[in-house]
Amino acid sequence: MPALDPDRLFPTDACSRDIARELYGHVAGLPIVSPHGHTDPSWFAQDLPFQDPSALFVKPDHYVFRMLYSQGIQLEALGIPDRSGQASDVDPREVWRIFAAHFYLFRATPSQLWINHSLREVFGVEADLNAETADEIYDHVNVSLASPDFRPRALFDRFGVEVLATTESPLDTLEHHAAIASSDWEGRVITTYRPDAVIDPDGSSFAENLAAFANLTGEDTTDWHGYLAAHRKRRAEFVAHGATASDHGHPSARTADLSEDEASTLFQRVRGGANPEDAELFRAQMLTEMAKMSLEDGLVMQIHPGSRRNHSHRIFDRFGPDKGFDIPGPTDYVRALAPLLDRVGHDPAFSLIVFTLDETAYSRELAPLAGVYPALKLGPAWWFFDSPDGMRRYREMTTETAGFYNTVGFNDDTRAFCSIPARHDVARRVDCGFLADMVVAGRLSRDDAFEVAQDLTVGLARRAYRL
Repeated sequence: MPALDPDRLFPTDACSRDIARELYGHVAGLPIVSPHGHTDPSWFAQDLPFQDPSALFVKPDHYVFRMLYSQGIQLEALGIPDRSGQASDVDPREVWRIFAAHFYLFRATPSQLWINHSLREVFGVEADLNAETADEIYDHVNVSLASPDFRPRALFDRFGVEVLATTESPLDTLEHHAAIASSDWEGRVITTYRPDAVIDPDGSSFAENLAAFANLTGEDTTDWHGYLAAHRKRRAEFVAHGATASDHGHPSARTADLSEDEASTLFQRVRGGANPEDAELFRAQMLTEMAKMSLEDGLVMQIHPGSRRNHSHRIFDRFGPDKGFDIPGPTDYVRALAPLLDRVGHDPAFSLIVFTLDETAYSRELAPLAGVYPALKLGPAWWFFDSPDGMRRYREMTTETAGFYNTVGFNDDTRAFCSIPARHDVARRVDCGFLADMVVAGRLSRDDAFEVAQDLTVGLARRAYRL
C-alpha cells in the first residue's frame, strides 16, 4: 500500500489544513492514555507471541467479522469459537485469505483506516491487502510475530502506551493483573470493575453467578446487605490491582433511588427470576448503589447504555455474546439519570462518565446535563460512532453547551490491540481539524487551540480517570 497520506482526515480548506498540521505536530508524539478497553490482560502477563495474523486482526475484532457476516460469510469459516469455546477446524491462513479477498468491503469505514495504519505502521507492509497479496502479507506478518519485537509487551512500549485499562468481571480472579504487577516489566496495565454479570437479572447465569460471587468473596449473596458487601470487597480488590474506574453496560440509563427496605425486597424478587420491569428496576437501583460506593472507594463510574445486545438469538445461542449483533437504540438520559444525579450528582468527589449510542441525545440531553452537574462528564464517541465523522459530530453537538472540559478526551474501547495507536491517531487528527476550523472562524485563539489539543489528547483522560 502507498505511504499513508500525512494530511488524512484534516480539513480540505488550505488555511484550516495548515493549522491542523501544526496542531497535530504538537500532539502526535504524546503518549497514549487508554483508560477503557477490552484487551486481554493475559497477553501482557504471559508475553507470548501472538498466534497468527488471523488471530490478531480478524478473530478478536467484531467490526471485522460482522461486516464479513453481513456479506454472507459464516462465522464458522472465520474460526470464531462457539459458546463452548470450540472453533471449527479451519486453517488460519484460509481465514486470512477470506479476509483479504473481502477487504474491499471496508472501504471508507474506520476499520479500513485502522487496519491500513496497523499493517503499514506496525508491520511495515507496503502492498495493498487483497486476494492476490493475501499470502505474501500473511507470511510477512507471521514472520514479524515470531520476533521478540512484536510480543505484547514490546508493542505496548513501542506504541508509547502510558497506561492501558482492561475490563474484568467481578468473578475474575485477576490472576493476570497480579502476574503483571509481580513481573519486572514497567508497563502500566490496570483493571476495570464491570459487575454486569452479578447485576443483570436477565443474564442467563445470574443465579449461578451470585453463587460464584458468594464463594469468591465469602459473603452471603442471598441477603441484600451481604450482596452489597460482596461488591465492596471485590471493588477493593480491583482497586488493589490498579483499577480507577467501574463500567456498566446496561440496556438503558435508568437509575432509581429506592429505600433500603424496597431495595432489599426487590433483590429477593429478582433472585428467584425477574419479570422485565423488576429486572430493569434492579439494574436502575444498582447504578445508584454503585455510585454511592464510588464515593467510598473513589472509582470513577462509567455507564455504556443503549445497546440492544445480542439482537440475533440464532447467533447468540450458537456463539454467545459480543459477536457483532449489538445494535444501538434510542436512549433517555434526562429522566433516567435524575434519581442518581439527585442523590450524588452535586458531589464533586463523585465522577460519572456517560456514553451513548444515540447521537440525538448529545445536544438535546447529554451536553446540557454535563454542562451543569459537577459529577457528570461526557464520554467520547463510542462504538459505531468511533469514526472520523462520528467524532466530528460529537464535537459539533456538545462543545457549545458543555465545552471541552466536561468531556474526557478519547478512549479506544478495543479488543484489537494493534488498532490502539491507529484509533488514537484518528482521534487526534479529527480533533486537530475541528480546532483548526474554530481558529479560522475566529472562535478560538491559536494559543488556546494548542492547549486544548494537548488536553484532548492526554490531559482530560488523565484527570477524568484519575490516572
